[in-house]
Amino acid sequence: MKTNLMYTPQDIKGQTQPEPGKESEMNPKPIYDDINCKGYGRLKGKVAIITGGDSGIGRAVAVAYAKEGCNVAIVYNIADDDANETKRAVESYGGAAYLIKGNLRDSNFCNEAVEKTISQFGSLDILVNNAAIQHPQTNFEDITDEQLDDTFRTNIYSMFYLTRSALKYLKEGSSIINTSSVVAFRGSKDLIDYSAAKGAVTSFTRSLSQNLAGRNIRVNQVAPGPIWTPLIPSTFDKSKVGVFGKDTPLKRPGQPAELAEAYVYLATDCSSYMTGQTMHINGGDIVNS
Repeated sequence: MKTNLMYTPQDIKGQTQPEPGKESEMNPKPIYDDINCKGYGRLKGKVAIITGGDSGIGRAVAVAYAKEGCNVAIVYNIADDDANETKRAVESYGGAAYLIKGNLRDSNFCNEAVEKTISQFGSLDILVNNAAIQHPQTNFEDITDEQLDDTFRTNIYSMFYLTRSALKYLKEGSSIINTSSVVAFRGSKDLIDYSAAKGAVTSFTRSLSQNLAGRNIRVNQVAPGPIWTPLIPSTFDKSKVGVFGKDTPLKRPGQPAELAEAYVYLATDCSSYMTGQTMHINGGDIVNS
C-alpha cells in the first residue's frame, strides 16, 4: 500500500466508472489507512455505526476506529466486495465489524440497522452519518424531480431516520458525527442539489447539537474538500477527474486517511467541549464556518 498520501491529479489519470462507484475498481485506490496513526485505545469498548462504511471516507473511519478499540457496524448499499474488504481491514486491527446491507432512504431499514447493531454488540456510542450521493448537472433545469428526491433522501433524510432510531440507545457522552462538504459553504455551480443537501446537513448538525446538549450528546460534523473516493470517478467525466483537487491551495486531492483522525477526535472524550461545530479538511480552502 502506498504510504505517501500525496496523489496528484496526474496519478488519477482521469479514470471513470459506472455508478455506483466501487473502490475495488479504482486505480490508484484511495488510501484509507495511514500506518503512521497507530491508535491508542481511545475508543476501547465502544460501538459505532458508520454509514457508507464500505469504502472511501467511511472505510477510513472504520479502520481508524478499530485501531482505537471500537467495534463497528458498517451500513452500505450495494458494494459487497468493498464492504468485505473494510471488514477484513477492521479485523486486522483486532476490531469486530458487522455488515448491514440496505437502503438508507427507507426509514424502516434505518430502524432495522440500529436494532441489528444493538443485537450484535449490545450498545451504541457513536453514530457516523456519512453516506452520500451526487449527480452533477451543468444546467439547473436538468435536475429532475427524481434526482432531487434521490439526493435529499440519501444525503439528509437518512440522517434524520438513523439518528432518530439511534437516540433510543445513545447516552450521556455519546457522539454523533455528520459528513457535510466544503460545497455547503462555498457552493458548486454543477452540484446545486448536492450542495443544498449538504447545507441541510450543516443546519441539521447545528440545530441537533443544541437540542441534545442537555443530554450531553455531542453533535459535530466534518466538511471535506475534494477527497479521492469512489464517488468521484463514478459521477464526474474524465476531464474533471483528471484535474480533481488541482484547484485547492495544496494542488491535489485528499485521501480518506487524511480525514479519519478528525472523526476519531470528535468521537473521543478529548473533544468533550465541542458540539455544533465543523472541522474543515479541504486542502487549504478558507471558508466561513
